Amino acid sequence: MEPTREAAIHFADNKPRSRFELQVDGGTVFADYRRGPGLVEITHVEAPPALRGTGLAGKLMEGVAQAARREGLRIRPLCGYAYAWMRRHKEHRDLLA
Repeated sequence: MEPTREAAIHFADNKPRSRFELQVDGGTVFADYRRGPGLVEITHVEAPPALRGTGLAGKLMEGVAQAARREGLRIRPLCGYAYAWMRRHKEHRDLLA
């Protein structure tokens, strides 16, 4: 049996590059960020063309929200995609800065 696509996904906070990453077999979906006291600003979210429309950017943002919650941070979504995602996901609206 082949591994599922879910098994091939890995979320990480790449602090040296100031970005959250979701690594999959086809490439890396990422969210650039800036950190400030008590908050993380999401400045840009990008997926390689082959991964667009697959829902992976949403999975990345779910990871960002979970990481922010664990670290006690608020999220300021400066990127249009990140802002729209945060507004759609009511369960994470308390994280909005």
